[in-house]
Amino acid sequence: MQKFYSEILQIAGDVITVEAENVSYKELAEIKTRTGISLAQVIRLEDKKVYLQVFAGSRGVSTNDKVRFLKKPMQVSCSENLLGRIFDGNGSPRDGGPALTDNMFDVGGPSVNPAKRIVPKNMIRTGIPMIDVFNSLVESQKLPIFSIAGEPYNQLLARIAMQAEVDMIILGGMGLKHDDYLFFRDTLEEHGALSRSVLFIHTASDPTVECLLVPDMCLAVAEKFALEGKKVLVLLTDMTNFSDSLKEIAITMEQIPSNRGYPGDLYSQLASRYEKAVDFEDAGSITVLAVTTMPGDDVTHPVPDNTGYITEGQFYLRGGRIEPFGSLSRLKQQVNGDTRSDHRAIMDRMIQLFADYRESIEKKSMGFQMSAWDEKLLKYGKRFENELMSLAVNIPLEEALDLGWKILSDIFDPTETGMKESLIAEYWPKK
Repeated sequence: MQKFYSEILQIAGDVITVEAENVSYKELAEIKTRTGISLAQVIRLEDKKVYLQVFAGSRGVSTNDKVRFLKKPMQVSCSENLLGRIFDGNGSPRDGGPALTDNMFDVGGPSVNPAKRIVPKNMIRTGIPMIDVFNSLVESQKLPIFSIAGEPYNQLLARIAMQAEVDMIILGGMGLKHDDYLFFRDTLEEHGALSRSVLFIHTASDPTVECLLVPDMCLAVAEKFALEGKKVLVLLTDMTNFSDSLKEIAITMEQIPSNRGYPGDLYSQLASRYEKAVDFEDAGSITVLAVTTMPGDDVTHPVPDNTGYITEGQFYLRGGRIEPFGSLSRLKQQVNGDTRSDHRAIMDRMIQLFADYRESIEKKSMGFQMSAWDEKLLKYGKRFENELMSLAVNIPLEEALDLGWKILSDIFDPTETGMKESLIAEYWPKK
């Protein structure tokens, strides 16, 4: 018989404190109030004091309400019935469908043993040239999308969800506006991608603790399907909202703040989620692509700063486009040598020429005399921006590589490109 605790010592915000024994971190509890039963989760243990975050908020909870610990952590169902469904941060249906109670398992477990991992070797095609050609996404990679508020990062994630060549998409939304939630739902449904997707959505009006549960829910489900042989892509937005929720709870519990008020374990909290990315030797894989908004476009802000130490590169989304300078996929060399023989050469040379184009723009803005080479670079840069950088461009990798050759041949002579003669002989467009 599970014991009831009938005295709540303190209520601070949505965190309540009780004295209890034999309680585990992240264990679930029920609070029996006058109006019903509320669910809570253990978020801190201090001697006999147990701190619980109430999912639905502490309104209506009084100090003489009864608390019962359930001896289990948060759990989520994992079966084919998940596909096409939308849930909130605690796993309850948001789409009006039935609750799922079969094949329940714990969330928030440890990362995969490194001995069970293999070296990433497969590319995930997205149909976006700035990713596929210049910063290839690799199975089991963990990459953030650094951006600022107002940039179309949700639209970018939705497009990747529709086009990525994977078996399954798991989308986690944290602190979303209701319109953004509807955008994801309607876009994926309209393009037929919802049937291979699972959505865990926390909106700005939902309890704070559910925001913290979204990545754990997504990654727990991803791990189960990956072990069954699925190639799973986890898309998360926005990890800054996740970190702000950590800060809010830490302040409520009067923890000593670290940089800009964030808790001292921010790095560990982020790493424990990102490190779930894995490629299993005899099964599937988990790839994580997560938006991180930077307040004030400040990359030294604690959230992007800590994220950069954990992940394997980053995409910078600026001006509605993926910026070629600053964006980096550290694992791209694992795959782009196996796609097509000209992939690395096109990638390197086009970025070098684009850097020269940026210098020519500066020369022009400062009133320097422009050479014939500068004029060619200006033409090249405009075409690169419009035909490859634009997120409106939607073409397979091979077409993007062919387009790169066409842009070069329309503006430069073969000898001006610096490409190998063997590649020019094979790929230079015939006039």
